[in-house]
This record gives sequence, structure tokens and C-alpha cells, in this order.
Amino acid sequence: MASLLSISSASSLFMLFFLLFLQAFAPYSTAQEAAGGERRPLVPAMFVFGDSLIDNGNNNNLPSLAKANYLPYGIDFAGGPTGRFANGYTIADGIGELLGLPLIPPFSQVSGNINSAINGVNYASAAAGILDISGRNFVSLIPFNQQIRNFASTMEQFSTILGAQTASDSIARSVLFIGFGSNDYLNNYLMPNYNTRFQYDGDQFSDLLIQHYSNQLETLYNLGARRFIIANVGVLGCIPYVLSQNLTSHCSSEVNNLVINFNSKLQPMLRNLNTNLQGSQFLHMDIYNMFKDILENPRKYGFSVANRGCCGIGRNSGQISCLPFQTPCPNRDQYVFWDAFHPSSAVNIKLARKSFSGSSDIISPMNIQQLATLNP
Repeated sequence: MASLLSISSASSLFMLFFLLFLQAFAPYSTAQEAAGGERRPLVPAMFVFGDSLIDNGNNNNLPSLAKANYLPYGIDFAGGPTGRFANGYTIADGIGELLGLPLIPPFSQVSGNINSAINGVNYASAAAGILDISGRNFVSLIPFNQQIRNFASTMEQFSTILGAQTASDSIARSVLFIGFGSNDYLNNYLMPNYNTRFQYDGDQFSDLLIQHYSNQLETLYNLGARRFIIANVGVLGCIPYVLSQNLTSHCSSEVNNLVINFNSKLQPMLRNLNTNLQGSQFLHMDIYNMFKDILENPRKYGFSVANRGCCGIGRNSGQISCLPFQTPCPNRDQYVFWDAFHPSSAVNIKLARKSFSGSSDIISPMNIQQLATLNP
């Protein structure tokens, strides 16, 4: 740590961290909020792991083909293009806001500047998967295993500045939002230049993913995390990219069945971790069925277009994803999909809100609000 900070700056950072964490831990009265008092965050911090659905800029400086740091990405985001694969908020942004946190910075911005990580860090990287080999067609990315190593580095710096016990207590009360699996199918198993399909059938491949995923989540637990929100894989067979591959623009039952197979094993795995890892809370967020309901009943949710992207080229605006300075649709809040692969920010916000205070058919064994307000 001495190589990162001078003794004097370390002392200043310690005081900053200590005061901010005391504020995060202090009891908060709903009466104070009703009286107009400043709302304190429900948790000390949020740490985010995943792929392009929640990446907020970690790929910007990589030699990667998976980037979104150009317009029209970010067209509805106050800071403009940041690396988010959306017109505005991601689902992680929406959850963080509901928790009372400021926008969580990407790891690429806080590395070497740990004082900016006080409310959490986003480690997500576009094209990343559970398996290290997934997404390699995009050249450079940060797979889940490396994201975990980056988290471990952050925890070491927290322990050095705050002291081991204070850091441990704060991390245990913080939440981790994690979403993986999409690229293990779209940019591995279903890609013609990968031989994965010749090595495993669908059931064997989902077993492989679940085994790796379980070990990775346990590693995060061993690093001090206790409160987890795990999103399952969405309706990949109905995204514009997949719809564009057939003339009838029908969802691919083959792709969706692969996802359903994986998702059917995810929730039991999380239950097993809850049982075997003392003090852990692993929440299962059912993105698949929430998104499926939006696609089947778009008007119920305020959408009018559910079969093509707001920004893209070709059939269903999904054959080529959103290009630099392409003009997107003007009525973005009416679209379920922003581009060939990703939901619009309007959808992201709805998913975040439903998961935050939803019932057990959406998120279980409790919702995010209940997780955040658990007694230590």
C-alpha cells in the first residue's frame, strides 16, 4: 500500500473513509425523511460485476471491439457517452439510485484513486462471461475471474486505509450486484468459431457454467462479501440480433431453451450457497420472466415497439448494432430494446424498480430493499 499512497495522504484518506462510513452506518429515521432530511444510503456501498448490460466504462481504454463510449450511446445520460451500452441508465444504475447511492464509478477510474470508491466500484466488462474464454472474438475484455481479482485488490486497499475490522464490517453490509451468462452463450457456445458445442451438449454446458459460477461466488464470499443479488440470464432468443437471423423475426426457441436450462440450475445453486455459507444472503433476480412479460405485454408497461432496436442497422435493427453517430429513434421510451443486444434505459429502470420492492416471484428469498435493511 505504501507504493500507492504516502503516509500523510493515507492519514487523510483514513479520516475521509472513516467519517463517510460512520455516516453510512448511522441509524436513519423515516421520520427524518418525511421531515425533509437528507436521505442516507441504505447500504455502505454496492459492487457490480457483469457484462455489457451493466458495464459503465471499463472497456473504454482496452483494445476491445466491445465499446460504447460514443454517441448515440449515452444520448439520454447526463454525462453523455460513458461506456454504458444504453441510451441512459443501466439496471445497476437504477438499483444504486434506489439504494440512495451516487452513481458507482468503473474500476478503470478508481484504480489508484481508492477514495473515489467509497460508495462502491463497478467491475463489469462488455463481452465478459463466467468462462475466461467467452467473448474473445471482441479481443480484449475483463472476465469474471479477473473482475474478482480486481475486487480483491480494492478490498486490500480498504483494509489498509480503514483497518481490517472496519473494512470487513462495511463490506459485509454492502451489496454485490452480479449478472453473467449471456456471453457464455451468445459469444461462446453459439459462435461458429468456438468448438464448445462439440465438447458439450446444452445440459453439460450449463452444468459447467454453474460449477464455475458457484466457485466464483464462494470466492467473493471468502473475500468478505455477504449480500448478493444474482440476476439470471434474460430472454436471449428474442433480442433483435437473434430475431434478425430469420425472415419471420420469431424468437429462437433453441436459444431460449439453452437459457432456461441454465436458469433452472442457477436458483438451486444459490439456495445451496445460502445454506452452506454462514451469514450469506444470495438473492435470485428473475430477469428472464420479468423481461418475458414485457415482451409479451409491451403496452402494459408503456412500450409500443418490442421487436427491433431503437438504434441499429438491418432487419429488426439488429443485424449491425448501433454505430458511431448513427441517428437513433426519437421515441426511445417506447422501445423495449435500445440496440441489437441491450434493453432501453426505460426497461432497465422498470426492472430495477420491480426487483427493489418486488414479490418473491420476481426476486427471492427477499427483495433488494429487504436485503439492504437487514440487521447486521
